[in-house]
Amino acid sequence: MASRPIHFELHVDDLDRARDFYSAVFGWGYQDFSEYAGQPYFAIVTGQDEEPGINGALVQRRVPVVDDNPVSAAVLAMGVESFDAVAETILGNGGEVAVPKTALPGMAWQGYFLDPDGNVFGVHQPDESAA
Repeated sequence: MASRPIHFELHVDDLDRARDFYSAVFGWGYQDFSEYAGQPYFAIVTGQDEEPGINGALVQRRVPVVDDNPVSAAVLAMGVESFDAVAETILGNGGEVAVPKTALPGMAWQGYFLDPDGNVFGVHQPDESAA
């Protein structure tokens, strides 16, 4: 039986900065479940229930990021309508390019960025004319 992603977590150093960053870049909303979780924990709402995709959470990072840290990042790709417009928003909100925009010929444009906490994430723009 195949498994599908149903939830993701981004472990961050600064929850306020991360909420502001992902809200500005992707329009995500949040629900504070810190009391329920017993630690800083903000559920991420990525869209409407009828839209495809998954929701996740921002979690306070508990240990420094090091090479052998088992929870240092989740690499997810976000589907976007315009790679270039989103890239501009990412850079304008403190993000950095990790891997430049690359054509997946006949399929899409893909690239990777770092958020202000150093987490890697992908940006994916479907485009059959990508070459």
